[in-house]
Amino acid sequence: MKNWKKNLWILCAGQFLFMASMSQIIPFLPLYLQELGLTDSAEISKWSGLIFGSQFLTALIFSPIWGKIADRYGRKMMLIRSGIGMAIVTILMGFATNHIHLLILRIINGTISGFIPAAIALTATNTPKERTGYAIGILQSSAVAGSICGPLIGGVMADIMGFRAIFMYTGIFVFLATLIVIFFVHEKFERKENEEKTSLVQDFKVIIARKPILSFFFIGTLIQLAMLGTMPLIPLFVQELTDSSQYLAFLAGLTGAVMGFTNMLASPQLGKLGDRHGAQHVLFYSLIAAALITLPQAFVLDLWQLIALRFLLGVTLGGMLPSLHTLVRHYAPKGMESRTYSYATSATFLGNFIGPIAAGQLAAQFGLRSIFISAFILLLLSACWVKYLLNVHFQQQAKEQIH
Repeated sequence: MKNWKKNLWILCAGQFLFMASMSQIIPFLPLYLQELGLTDSAEISKWSGLIFGSQFLTALIFSPIWGKIADRYGRKMMLIRSGIGMAIVTILMGFATNHIHLLILRIINGTISGFIPAAIALTATNTPKERTGYAIGILQSSAVAGSICGPLIGGVMADIMGFRAIFMYTGIFVFLATLIVIFFVHEKFERKENEEKTSLVQDFKVIIARKPILSFFFIGTLIQLAMLGTMPLIPLFVQELTDSSQYLAFLAGLTGAVMGFTNMLASPQLGKLGDRHGAQHVLFYSLIAAALITLPQAFVLDLWQLIALRFLLGVTLGGMLPSLHTLVRHYAPKGMESRTYSYATSATFLGNFIGPIAAGQLAAQFGLRSIFISAFILLLLSACWVKYLLNVHFQQQAKEQIH
């Protein structure tokens, strides 16, 4: 097997475990907080949101720092650092004695993370340019699979072995994945000698000077605002569409899982399409399709209609973030790929953090169906932005290459 393909499949396994470990706490977090001593339902809701979101917030802040170090010392080193650190912290979560301990550990976990941008940067820089879209699509599929399976695995394991054991086993699996990275992932990395030391602000200025990278960052945030904003409220919408509370948890899980399943299948194929015809075109048409599929969700009358639309939406999602990451790879300044991906990851984490909060406020004011209308507007705005880039920047670049 070619070296880049071997790296890709190993990183996919690590990405799966990373995303699963970040999301596996979702189904039982309120119950675990009860075990840690919280009894008031309002307090449990408040601390559940704070503990879950804190990891994304600190990951958003620290991602550029780890990206800078990765560009200087290698992406593989960052994968190892992140993997070992997260394994230790995840195991320690099983020994938390109160909700403050759990919050602190989740904050630390976000601080030491950096696996995703390092994995994307290593894959993008060690893969033949004509196969980058395909490789990043595969990597995206593994991340989505982890985020889907994490809550399912966490829920099943909680019933079988209790909450604390989940953290222990997850930490062990993350550590095993890190060992596989240590021994089997090979990176082509040439460290620059006497590289000028720059600040994060200087790095950011250099990166966004490469147009249209800053636009990609904003588009990434808008996509996550639209897609992540609706997800936490889907169970409530499913409840609204069903007459009986029987099998409610299963139906809510099914509605969320179908989107992830089709995303997993579509990402590699759309990545190949982007390699042949341009990732910018795949991104534009995926955004248009996503907007047109999202709007009808505000007007569904039966659950099967919502499930069918979420199924189709998953296909379009497979053409958004992978295409965006491929474009970031193309325009990233040479030698600053990890830093560029780190800022791109921070932009998506910003959407992850703000999206559910904003959607919750919107639903409280205007009802659950309003979140789909707002998501439609965000996706349409993103599509218009990409269309502008197609008409201005990409067209201009094509003319320059001809001349």
